[in-house]
Amino acid sequence: MNNDQNPAADSSSQSAQRQVRVQLISQQEDVALPENTGPILVPTGLRRYALSTLVNNLLGNDKPVPFEFLVNGAFLRTSIDEYLTANGISAETTLEIEYVRALIPPLHIASFEHDDWVSSVDVLSATSPASNWSSKTVSQGQERILSGSYDGLLRVWNMSSQIIATSPSPADGGHTSSIKATKFVSPTSIVSAGLDRTVRLWKYSESDDGFSAKISPQLELYGHKSGVNSLAVHAPSNRILSASADHSVGFWSTKKSDAPAAPESLLPSAVSRTSKRRKLNTSVSVSQRGPLALLSAHTAPVSAAIFDAKDSTVGYSASWDHSLRTWDLVTAALVDTRTTSHSLLSLEHLPDHHLLATGTSARHITLIDPRASAATISAMTLRGHTNAVVTLARDPHSTYGLISGSHDGTCRIWDIRATKTDKDGVVGESVYSITRKSLEEEGKANSKRVGGEGVKVFSVCWDQSVGIVSAGEDKRIQINRGEGVLSSA
Repeated sequence: MNNDQNPAADSSSQSAQRQVRVQLISQQEDVALPENTGPILVPTGLRRYALSTLVNNLLGNDKPVPFEFLVNGAFLRTSIDEYLTANGISAETTLEIEYVRALIPPLHIASFEHDDWVSSVDVLSATSPASNWSSKTVSQGQERILSGSYDGLLRVWNMSSQIIATSPSPADGGHTSSIKATKFVSPTSIVSAGLDRTVRLWKYSESDDGFSAKISPQLELYGHKSGVNSLAVHAPSNRILSASADHSVGFWSTKKSDAPAAPESLLPSAVSRTSKRRKLNTSVSVSQRGPLALLSAHTAPVSAAIFDAKDSTVGYSASWDHSLRTWDLVTAALVDTRTTSHSLLSLEHLPDHHLLATGTSARHITLIDPRASAATISAMTLRGHTNAVVTLARDPHSTYGLISGSHDGTCRIWDIRATKTDKDGVVGESVYSITRKSLEEEGKANSKRVGGEGVKVFSVCWDQSVGIVSAGEDKRIQINRGEGVLSSA
């Protein structure tokens, strides 16, 4: 059958012959075309690979650079013709197409082994918040990784996988149960919290040669009546937020002089009397203080609490009660409540897009606009995980990037420009998935465990200098790194 007798083939042929005028632009100066490069006519049948070849030819590149293409803020995943048809755009228009370097997969750099599950990780580097907030600089090669474990101990690691400091035992002022959250407050200060219901501040000091260090108890904060799930730090204002299973958000000062007295009923001496348990004979005397405020409105455990990335007087909290709440931290008043369809297990702020990312028990990430003017609860849904999404972190290189860690045993990298629209609205798909190296070493990379059992990710941190640091049920800290994983804003 020839084309004259085949309407489908004839239509396809006409589509391939149609042309559209495109203006190719890039925000990345080293691959941008000259400013006087005008619109060019291209066949509407072109897809990403052909467009990438075209740009490389225009740039005169000897070694081709792979590119991705953005039209109206979303990645082009079809032919230009299919895009025009799907969006009702005439081929007579001039289409502005932005090109960016294609994504680079983050490679496995190292894994540090623990004796127990690793619940939380943080990084101290020249580019980390704790360093940026401090006058003390961190030299290249002197980066540190902080981990909190279910064995109740904090550890500080150098980049050669050596432990240079371990927190004290309970008898010497350490946690009396599993640690669930920890962060560097500054290069000389650490905060941690866990199932013993306390938030603890520690002094961190290194020897002159940098090969050993000490974690010393500094302040114990009492106020929660159940375990603490997560922490957020704003060092410039000396403030901490904690999310607790007692349905409340704790608001604390890192300065002993600012903090009120600890509630007598929650101190270890009172607890040991009422429960008839033997009081621990601690050899260390540590100051004990209470919260500036306990924010109570949630009706189920609070999974995460964070500061607004641009206004530290505003806080957000996410809970198993399906709600995301906004708080005025000056007055301790509840400002706004957004109710979703699922339990919320993690929280991160994307301030340049006025969005809050919430990891859910339903295996996806919901992006919410917390502003009062927002018409809908969910601005976007990110799908791909196969189990609960329990940890989130921003990409330090790009305002569009986000990483998530899940009980399915993977971390996924998202670019909120990589979207499609379906019956559920705007949906994003991950651009990379990072598996646990421990699976490969066991030779089980191709035999997925049910629900990620044994390799669940509990915590992820994305640092500009060190890379992607994740930890979990496999008793490992894993480091992955890739320069320019996502194209910058």
